[in-house]
Amino acid sequence: MLKRLNQNHRAGFTLVEIMIVVAIIALLAAIAVPNLLRSRKRSQASRILEDMRLIDNAIDQYAIEYNRAAGSAVNWADIQMYLKPNTGLYSGSSVIGGNYTTGTYTVDGVPATPAGTGAALSDVAPAAFWSPYTLTQ
Repeated sequence: MLKRLNQNHRAGFTLVEIMIVVAIIALLAAIAVPNLLRSRKRSQASRILEDMRLIDNAIDQYAIEYNRAAGSAVNWADIQMYLKPNTGLYSGSSVIGGNYTTGTYTVDGVPATPAGTGAALSDVAPAAFWSPYTLTQ
């Protein structure tokens, strides 16, 4: 008799149970997505800061090798010689679409971030984050 009752009963989830699971997943996604986007922007800011360090080091290496005095102008082609080829930095582009090639660089000067960096990343990287480099809005 018990076997017969179990055979007539169809297994499955009710619509209410499925809706509860979907609501829980949506709630978790609503919490996770903003944090993910913020983390992505923060990593982009860190990448640009690291690019600035590499550019500063490349300028120093160029100045030492070619015996340039403090304040001497350095163009992008001179900096490129000291950067790894076939990278975004070598081509002069930043991770948010900025352009390093249009910057003005000098020996012992403070490199500036590409135009628009400050505005694009201001919510995750305040001005103090970019020290000792100059932040370009």
